[in-house]
Amino acid sequence: MKLEHVALNVDDPVAMGRWYVEHLGLKVKRRMVEQPYAHFLADDSGSVMIEIYSNREQPSLDHAQTAPAALHLAFVSQDMEIDVRRLERAGATMVGQIDTAPNGDQFVFLRDPWGVCLQLVKRTTPMIS
Repeated sequence: MKLEHVALNVDDPVAMGRWYVEHLGLKVKRRMVEQPYAHFLADDSGSVMIEIYSNREQPSLDHAQTAPAALHLAFVSQDMEIDVRRLERAGATMVGQIDTAPNGDQFVFLRDPWGVCLQLVKRTTPMIS
């Protein structure tokens, strides 16, 4: 089986979708202009997607209170310091600092303007192409 998408029930999928396209480089594969305003967003490979939508009748996570290690969306970064500064200017907030794992991989956590945790990773050996 192939993973198609991971879905997040959020308060404002329209604004969030716009921000993810503008600042994370995701592409809209499909969107609904009426409730639940579902947005299917793909990375530049076109094979990894997230869905963001708003269904107020169903439970949603309190993303701002969810620990970064419990749930995050990880993005490959070629230059972490530049990407962190760029995303902070766009409204993201850094959680902690840039860390380096024993194998040399670098990573950092941020929260998008809606509290969803993002992780930037720079691998010594890329895990995906």
